Amino acid sequence: MIALAPAATAHGQPVKLAVISEGTASWPLYVAQAKKLFEREGVTVEVTLTASSVKQLEQLTKGGYDIGLQQSDHVVRAVENGSDLFIFMANAPPPELSLVIAPSIGSFDDLKGRVIAVDGVRSGYALLLRKLLADRGLKEGDCTFKEFGGSRERFDALKGGLAFASFLNPPFDRNLFAEGFKTLGTTSDYFPTYPGSIAAARRSWARDNEQRLVAFIRAMNAAFAWLEDKNNKQEAIEILQARLKVEPDAAARAFDKFSAKPRPTVVPEALRQVIDIVWDAEGLTGPQGTPDKYMDLSYLHKATP
Repeated sequence: MIALAPAATAHGQPVKLAVISEGTASWPLYVAQAKKLFEREGVTVEVTLTASSVKQLEQLTKGGYDIGLQQSDHVVRAVENGSDLFIFMANAPPPELSLVIAPSIGSFDDLKGRVIAVDGVRSGYALLLRKLLADRGLKEGDCTFKEFGGSRERFDALKGGLAFASFLNPPFDRNLFAEGFKTLGTTSDYFPTYPGSIAAARRSWARDNEQRLVAFIRAMNAAFAWLEDKNNKQEAIEILQARLKVEPDAAARAFDKFSAKPRPTVVPEALRQVIDIVWDAEGLTGPQGTPDKYMDLSYLHKATP
């Protein structure tokens, strides 16, 4: 695990934030750090890149991290296993990950007997990929799902020939396309209403640290608002380039797409889709929880004027 920002003591104990992968979905976080929006709200945030949803969820549940940016199915699964995690805000709009395939792959059928790179074998976008493959006639066991970690690690696995397919976010997918890799479509093609990543914390931590949590949300709100202002385009591009080493033209296109979208939200209807997929993937037979079992937007409301 890689520490991305050193802890500071100017505002007391830092909020320990865990992020699985780098990517444009974390653009508001990059802005909040670069523009010192957390400090403006009186809170210090220590960011760790975990490169693994499994390790991140384990430590978030145990208290190693205070807040985690991840997929909502992680929270649903954790709660069903006894955790007090909850979703308190959306972090990114619905995903637009490319199903990147090696140059030798031409169709879904060509993935039979091949290794597919995932973050967690039975979590996150691997759940969507399993459903997509099943819908295309591939049975459980036709492909080998192998955990490599976050976007960078999956990118390396594809480039190094260790895997033949993976869901990847920009700019990692674009970089592979430039080297001859192809795609079988995107998550938005197959799952247009599936929610994007969310921010989660433990209910016990949130109750004891309400002021810091609300301050964190306010800073993120300010970052989203800053990115919506097209006057900030050039600086936003520079911030993204400093983090992802993306080409200026690609960053400019990403900004236009990002700034044109409405602020992401968590809605019960979308979360119900996640709950359905988790129940199906895990073979759960008990009654499904309602969305309120896994989310509480009261802190978001307190932070929003």
